[in-house]
Amino acid sequence: MPLQAHEIEDLLRESFPEAQISVEGADGRHFSAMVVDESFRGMNRVQQQRAVYAALKGRMDGADSELHALALTTRAP
Repeated sequence: MPLQAHEIEDLLRESFPEAQISVEGADGRHFSAMVVDESFRGMNRVQQQRAVYAALKGRMDGADSELHALALTTRAP
């Protein structure tokens, strides 16, 4: 079953409750997201993005994953 943008936002909100989060995408497999959170302060971009991928709880793992592509922008406020 394809994911919806609000489902991805809900997953991210569990790990980043105070973040500014924006998720866009309409085809169910390709999305873009922006996550701005204080917890990213002092992290490099790779560390920030790893934290976001961890929040997705395996939805991008494997060839048959629910989420195929996520263009990700992360930063501290």
